[in-house]
Amino acid sequence: MGSSRTTDRLVAELARRPTPGRRAAQTMLAGILRMPQEEAVRLARLILEVKKKTRACAGCFTLTEEELCPVCADPGRDRGVICVVEEPHDLAALEKARGHRGLYHVLGGVLSPLEGIGPDELRVRELLGRIREGGVREVLVATNPTLEGEATALYLGKQLKGLGVAVTRLARGVPVGGELEYLDEMTLAKAIENRREL
Repeated sequence: MGSSRTTDRLVAELARRPTPGRRAAQTMLAGILRMPQEEAVRLARLILEVKKKTRACAGCFTLTEEELCPVCADPGRDRGVICVVEEPHDLAALEKARGHRGLYHVLGGVLSPLEGIGPDELRVRELLGRIREGGVREVLVATNPTLEGEATALYLGKQLKGLGVAVTRLARGVPVGGELEYLDEMTLAKAIENRREL
């Protein structure tokens, strides 16, 4: 695809985001350029509206337009269990699975010393504050099974030790419908390590 200074700037701007990357940004640009003018204007207005109205939930720090997100505002949720996730899209995935009936805490990333992200760049202090307020029985750490996610989980485990809460981690292993011969060694090793009695 050809480019101009303006399109190069838009692709560069989209690619600077955590996702989608340069290739996907170019695909997005191609779609934007094919849009009728009215659609492009509608998209631009929507981006500005989202930017203006969206903020962090006062309870869990996910994205919302209200003071509290629907999960934090729901009186039927178990306030004694907090599930810690990296980003708002992780919260959305867990909600879609409908397995967690407690509250959440969005860290805003993971520890990554190479990128200059330490505990002070994450919402660890806020998590500790929520626990110290009382009423929390369990903290379920649901960071991704990446090196950074594991390091973050270990760090949180150390920080939460001695606060009188159970600290648990999402189980890992064989996915439903998965076949053993196609799984990587780490997944199989974790599945064996996390085995349970029938």
